[in-house]
Amino acid sequence: MDSAVEISSVTKSFGDFLAVDHVSLSIASGEFFSLLGPSGCGKTTLLRMLAGFEHPTSGSLRIGGQEMAGVPPYKRPVNLVFQQYALFPHLTVAANVAFGLRYQNIPRGDVGKRVSEALEMVRLVGLENRKPDQLSGGQRQRVALARALVLRPRVLLLDEPLGALDQKLRKEMQVELKNLQKHLGITFIFVTHDQEEALTMSDRIAVMNAGKVEQADAAANVFERPATRFVAAFLGAANILEDRFIVRPEKLFLRAEAACEGHCASLPVTIEERVYQGINTIWTVRTERGQRLTVCQQNTEPFDPAAAIVGDKRHLWWDKHHAVPLAEAKPNE
Repeated sequence: MDSAVEISSVTKSFGDFLAVDHVSLSIASGEFFSLLGPSGCGKTTLLRMLAGFEHPTSGSLRIGGQEMAGVPPYKRPVNLVFQQYALFPHLTVAANVAFGLRYQNIPRGDVGKRVSEALEMVRLVGLENRKPDQLSGGQRQRVALARALVLRPRVLLLDEPLGALDQKLRKEMQVELKNLQKHLGITFIFVTHDQEEALTMSDRIAVMNAGKVEQADAAANVFERPATRFVAAFLGAANILEDRFIVRPEKLFLRAEAACEGHCASLPVTIEERVYQGINTIWTVRTERGQRLTVCQQNTEPFDPAAAIVGDKRHLWWDKHHAVPLAEAKPNE
């Protein structure tokens, strides 16, 4: 598959602060690619360099095979959707969507058609004459998307565009965005600090930390086979056994008996805490070496409050295939 974006050993410094540290990534055409990490990890700075609002201190950025050095934002085959949408409050939905077309020498007769097509993509037909303050949060987010899509960018850059939505609407929009991206076939590069959001939407994820890419891989691989301690801890809870292996809480099981067969491993533990969550029960246990581990068990059987209590001795079981070796090396070092 052709590459839409090539990032080659890019760094960005702000004075003595190194915001992006020798990052190299190749993003395929038609891919939903997420940059995931905590605040200050460099993900938004990297996105802004792709958009042309920041310039690399060193390294190379290519979009659609074209070197971006010296190319201003308005001449790049990308568009950026912000978290706050930046809609013009005095303009209608249609006028907001059409705004960028006036700078592209689009024939007047084609503007209305392009706007209608963009509004149909995001399911806003019939709302053309409303103002932003007459729309819900999800509808305003769709207007911002339509305004970007009407320009037919090769790459759509999204800087935490769902961050202002409530949890229920945010989850709905995650599915809508992914379906829209599949339908359009446009490359999406999505910035988020929310690991569940990245896992839900992405084909691949680059996990960033302190300006570096710790791991770039398929979404399932990043979660199931984290390359470093940081990735394991950032994407959900992670138990690190003997400082060498990662086992996710949902891969662990509490049993009364010690013996297990085949590819099973076990060790004795003491129950320290139990939290009943309806669908799941979360157990905190301590090994004989004093390490605290988390176990997440789905409540598939009727709840039995006497089944196990704090202070009970149990044995922790796991499949050896679910124990992932831990590496500390970072791919772009």
